[in-house]
Amino acid sequence: MKNLIAELLVKLGEKEEESKELLAQVEALEIVVTSLVRHMAQDEQQKLIHSIESAMEGASPEPPIPDGDSELLRQYVKKLLRHPRS
Repeated sequence: MKNLIAELLVKLGEKEEESKELLAQVEALEIVVTSLVRHMAQDEQQKLIHSIESAMEGASPEPPIPDGDSELLRQYVKKLLRHPRS
């Protein structure tokens, strides 16, 4: 039983470390995208935003993504493009 608990704790620690790495990658990408968008001309920003939003509307991934997950993704993309972090 002790070995099982020890293994579970090790796996939990590994998952937590993976989660931290993934969070750091996402935040780094957010910073890069925000910086790139801010340095674009206004008309180019609008073209890019429209292009991304159109691509997302037309996308149909396999296997299909649950509606709640799709909406969450749309909200984050909208926030990133239209309301970038300060």
